Formats: sequence, structure tokens, C-alpha cells
Amino acid sequence: MTANPAPATRPANPNFSSGPCAKRPGWALEGLSDAPLGRSHRAKVGKVKLKEAIDLTREVLEVPHDYRIGIVPASDTGAVEMALWSLLGARPVDMLAWESFGETWVSDVAKQLKLADVRILNAPYGALPDLKAVDFSHDVVFAWNGTTPRGMVPDARWNPADRAGLTICDATSAAFAQRLDFAKLDVVTFSWQKALGGEAAHGMLILSPRAVARLESYSPPWPMPKIFRLTKGGKLIEGIFEGDTINTPSMLCVEDYLDALKWARGLGGLAALQERSDRNFEAIAQWVAVTPWVDFLAEDPVTRSNTSVCLKVVDPDVTALPAAAQAAFSRAIASGLDKGGIAYDIGSYRDAPPGLRIWCGATIERADVEALTRWLDWAFHEAKAALPQAA
Repeated sequence: MTANPAPATRPANPNFSSGPCAKRPGWALEGLSDAPLGRSHRAKVGKVKLKEAIDLTREVLEVPHDYRIGIVPASDTGAVEMALWSLLGARPVDMLAWESFGETWVSDVAKQLKLADVRILNAPYGALPDLKAVDFSHDVVFAWNGTTPRGMVPDARWNPADRAGLTICDATSAAFAQRLDFAKLDVVTFSWQKALGGEAAHGMLILSPRAVARLESYSPPWPMPKIFRLTKGGKLIEGIFEGDTINTPSMLCVEDYLDALKWARGLGGLAALQERSDRNFEAIAQWVAVTPWVDFLAEDPVTRSNTSVCLKVVDPDVTALPAAAQAAFSRAIASGLDKGGIAYDIGSYRDAPPGLRIWCGATIERADVEALTRWLDWAFHEAKAALPQAA
């Protein structure tokens, strides 16, 4: 049997999870000592912190001045659901889906809201729907960067600025790593635990003036839970977009988000964050180009995400195995590196095809990605040596 020596260098940070994602380099709990713990979020100190989080989000993410930004409950999921329940029903809807969470939004619109005039444009894992087929006289719901296979729309040129309907964009794996074209987007959502490595359970809802106009001119026919209500008396509840949250946020999580935003601003803002993500993805791409056993799940290079990178095993000896055995092989690679403290949480999403999912956002260091690729080769050969036909 050929020797398979372990690489000499380990990633300094083994956290490659796609959510919650790695903390920023240099993060320490002591950096959150200014959190007003034990105080009301409605006290002056709490409101100041929440408003600062909104203002820094606008600065770092380069959100237009006339767009509202609100902190809402239940992570990105809560933000998306709030938009769907509050805005849809006034026009026909085009739903774009090519992965698990996109299918979830389709199910909610078709089965929970029970909208009759819904078109579903879908595609299998690793591909995108035909973007030219989207009807922008309809409202359009899509993910900029798919959550589970991490295929992404390459840009917003397929989306006209003079559209009649609203565009609702789940941007949770794109925000702070890809440049969002806000002129083409009416609703943008994301969560703190993604690209900046914040803590979970808090979502962000960004509304264009067109989205606000819809909220103030249209009342959905279904009962609206309190947690989704954005208007009162036909007018936008402006306090939500000034730090007066619907429910109680964690002030420790707010402080952590502020820490990440200040780090991002210190790097140089959005351009610097995107460059770090691009360089991390580049390290994976260079390795894939010379590694015959692995390939990207996304078929088209322009749709490959620079944040959570999805890979598949293409070694002929593995692809010849039954589907269950192929899945077990990918799990063996991930679990072996997890047990060794080399890389945590890099298995594919439970509903996605078997493979690996590696977060390459801005809080990851390129040197750690490069070290990980050497360990992936090691883990592959360990798993292959354990196959019955390799004995």
C-alpha cells in the first residue's frame, strides 16, 4: 500500500462552516465588553447600538441612502418570510429555485400563501434557471447566491431597472462578499451569521422606495402575524428601520455584529471583503484545476460562488459506486478532517448532492484554505484506501 503522509501544516482556524461562519481574524470575546448586557434594547444605550448597526451596515454594504434597513427576527429566513407575506399577492409572481432554500420559498408562496398566479422557474443542483425567461412585469423572488449548492447569479444585468414588479432577493450568502446591484433589487435580506461571522437569530431586511410604496398601498388578504407586520394604519413603521426592533434582540449579538462591521470598515469596506473572498475562492479553484478526483458542483464557471464553495467527487472508482456508497465516501472525507480538528462542518448540505461545502468568505484566511486543500487530498486517499476494492 502506498504511504499517505499527513501534511505538515494545519489550518490555523479549522472553522469552514457555511453558517454560522468563522469569526473575523483576531476575534476575541473580550472585544464585546461594551455590550449593554442586562439593559433594555429600548433604553437609549440599546437604541444607539441598534442604530449604529444599521448605519454601519449601510456604509460597509454600500446601501443607497433612500433604502430602509431594518433588524428583524429569525435570521435570514425571518427576513425573507416577512417580505413574502407582506408584499406578495398584488401581482403574479415568478419564483426562481435551484436549491433547497429556493424550493422552500416556492413551497411557502404556493402552499402557505396559496397564490394562484405563480410561475416556478427551477433548475437542478449545479445549474441556474433560464434568467432570460423571467417576466419582470411580475414580482420576482430569487437567491443571489444559492444557499446549498452555492450557485450564484453572475450579475444583475438580466434584471431591468425599469421593471414593473418588485424583486425580492435572498442575499444571505452574497452580502459582504459580492457586489449587489441595489438599483435592480427592491428587497434584500441576509443574516449576521453568514459573511461576517456574526451570531445567529437576527436578520436584516433592506427595502427600496418601490417596496415601501407597495407596503403602503397594498394590504395582503391573509392574516398577518405581529412578527411580520411592517405597516400600521397604511404607513410604514419607520421605527423598525431606526433600531426600534419588533421583538427583543440580543445586545451581545448586536455588539458582535458591530465588532465585525468595524473590522470590515477598517479593512477598506466592501471592496476589501470581496477581494478576500475572491482570493480564497481562487485558492480552491487553483487546487481543483490540478486535482483529478474533485470538481465544482456548479457547472458554469460564472455561477460559482466565492463564499461557500460546493465540490463533488469525480474519481471514477468512486462514481462507479452505488449512490449511497458515494455519499458515504464524501462523508468519510468530511468526518475524517472533523475528527482530526483540521476542518469542521464541510460536508454538503443535507438536501444537496453528496460532496463538500467549504466557506471561503472574507473572515477566512487564504493560508488556511491552501492548507485545507492539502488535507483534502490526504483525506481523499485515506477514504479511498478504505474502499473494499482498494484492499
